[in-house]
Amino acid sequence: MRVLIACEFSGIVRDAFAARGHDAWSCDLLPSERPGQHVTGDCIPLFTSSNYYGYRRWDLMICHPPCTHLSVSGARWFKDKQVDQQQALEFVRRLLDAPIPMIALENPISVISSRIRKPDQIIQPWQFGHGEVKATCLWLKNLPKLVPTEIVEGREARVHKASPGPERWKERSRTLPGIAKAMAEQWG
Repeated sequence: MRVLIACEFSGIVRDAFAARGHDAWSCDLLPSERPGQHVTGDCIPLFTSSNYYGYRRWDLMICHPPCTHLSVSGARWFKDKQVDQQQALEFVRRLLDAPIPMIALENPISVISSRIRKPDQIIQPWQFGHGEVKATCLWLKNLPKLVPTEIVEGREARVHKASPGPERWKERSRTLPGIAKAMAEQWG
């Protein structure tokens, strides 16, 4: 199966699918943190332009659009970023409307729920072997809900408590390996 992991610089989800034998590619404006099949640039041409380098027909796309202008944790700044938020929502719509048979879009609790549609599922890291909390919404197209694979006791808000700094957003945006593995096993 050909799998596109859109807006992923970490390579975690891509590598989980590749480990199961899939032709998995990640794409992000940033280079990948791990070696592997990665396109540095905008993901939209990868599924809209047959003339674009790297274009291929995809069977599955998992998208991790930036949540900077969408997440309700930043709601106090929404009034100052209405244009940015509209552009972010349009990007989400383009991802959800991609001509790909199966799509999962991942984001924290956000305005996607009120401005586009409610998520199909909300998962937590502690359902997939990681002792922490971070509510993650999934909007699904032709995919089943993820079934928890390893419920653990810990409920630490590690990502929420991360020290402020210029790299904090990267740590907050990485998909945890247990969730990536469940995606690859259940959707691959």
